[in-house]
Amino acid sequence: MLEWIRFGLTAVLLIIGLFLMATGVIAQYRFKYVLNRMHAASMGDSLGLFLVVIAMCISAPDWVTVVKLLLVSLFIWITSPTASHLIARLELTSNEHPENEMEVIEK
Repeated sequence: MLEWIRFGLTAVLLIIGLFLMATGVIAQYRFKYVLNRMHAASMGDSLGLFLVVIAMCISAPDWVTVVKLLLVSLFIWITSPTASHLIARLELTSNEHPENEMEVIEK
């Protein structure tokens, strides 16, 4: 019975995580401005990865595998925001008129 609960919880977390990652990929093609694309990609990447890694940790056969999975997710969580920040900074410094591409909301 416990194996079926583990399997069900793993399946639900995997499906939700993969749905969030797929939503991030689709959002990258829907947005026009690079900073909006990066935001959609990083949100789907971070939360989707977290859920997939948690699902894999639940179904892992031993604790060594769980530690390795958590180290991989920690590495990605540290490097992904850093890379996104550098890309956003490059966009703002290399684009002479970013306000032409930004949407201004008036009150």
